[in-house]
Amino acid sequence: MKAVIKEIKKKKILFLMLMPAFIHVFIFSYLPMAGAILAFKRFQYNLGIFKSPWAGFSNFRFFFISGDAFRVTVNTLMYNLIFITVNNFLEISFAIILSELSGRIFKKITQSVMFLPYFISWVIAGVIVYNFFNYEFGVFNGIRRALGLEPVDVYNSANWWRVLLVFFSAWKNVGYGTIIYLSAIMGIEQEMFDAAEIDGANLYQRIRHIMLPSLVPTMVMLLLLAVSNIFRGDFGLFYQLVGTNPLVYDATDIIDTYVFRSLMTSSDIGMAAAAGLYQSVMCFITILVVNKIVKSVHSDYALF
Repeated sequence: MKAVIKEIKKKKILFLMLMPAFIHVFIFSYLPMAGAILAFKRFQYNLGIFKSPWAGFSNFRFFFISGDAFRVTVNTLMYNLIFITVNNFLEISFAIILSELSGRIFKKITQSVMFLPYFISWVIAGVIVYNFFNYEFGVFNGIRRALGLEPVDVYNSANWWRVLLVFFSAWKNVGYGTIIYLSAIMGIEQEMFDAAEIDGANLYQRIRHIMLPSLVPTMVMLLLLAVSNIFRGDFGLFYQLVGTNPLVYDATDIIDTYVFRSLMTSSDIGMAAAAGLYQSVMCFITILVVNKIVKSVHSDYALF
């Protein structure tokens, strides 16, 4: 304890600079964790959180015996795995392509165009998607009719959404990830590329033996951050694009939309809190396991 106090006194300016961030994290990240107690309560508004009667694990039992827990868990997990795989592949590919472009203005314009969707809210994206895929008046079916093809009722087809959700996730997020990978590539020492060219290495060899190995730390870091939320779905993506459409629940219902819908229809805060706590525990276990695996392979790349 004396050593801690001595360290604080010694670096009091640094700790003083750290204080705002510490207070922010404590208030908005640690204090709300007390709300997890709702998962074990039969919440009554007139009694409040702490005076409401205990419910044991009945809130969890309700979630698991509903028959939907397995479906929404698998959907959430599978979509996140596909998002991580597809988005990272595209981000790395576009970053490498952009790094090899010589036209400075063209490169800047391309980066800006790719980055733009990141700033568009899912509400706006949902409107765009609806106007594009609406059965009666949508652009997509308008083109199909003009070509003599039968229109497609996208909003009643689960298979279409399995593709569209992956596409729009990439559309919105790839630009942001590309900037991160491009920054990592710009940090590679130019002397390594010059030496490789002198030794006769072609573009493919420079990418394989210099760029990709140099991007591994960034890949692992982004992978670990993504895995830490692998049981949390992008609520805006699934809810704003699909809405509450029971015809496609098999393909589009994830834990977040299921909890939101349950809370809106039943107002059972205990059940919603139980599902949220279930998500957090699963994410926590996943990040521990993945971090352990990364640490066993290369300890320098692990988060902790």
